[in-house]
Amino acid sequence: MYAIIATGGKQYKVKEGDVIQVEKLESEAGETVTFDQVLMISDGDVKVGTPVIDGATVSASVVAQGKAKKIIVYRYKRKTGYHKKNGHRQPFTKVKIEKINS
Repeated sequence: MYAIIATGGKQYKVKEGDVIQVEKLESEAGETVTFDQVLMISDGDVKVGTPVIDGATVSASVVAQGKAKKIIVYRYKRKTGYHKKNGHRQPFTKVKIEKINS
């Protein structure tokens, strides 16, 4: 059984027991979060929402908060002496999928 959920502007295919990294959620480690934007559930037969399935939720527990690896943003314009170096670390939340409720 798996489901496709939407959170943080992205879609994720999840099964029970999966550990995924999603965009930062305002929850502490150990708390339970519920994703209510379930786009599809497959448990032998497929249920597809329009755009979401009414009453379907996915329960997950927050494992950790963190920051991704640093990426370097370098801007450069030739012949003008202009260059700018900048770094960015995207915050994320690591969650473990506990239950898919259809």
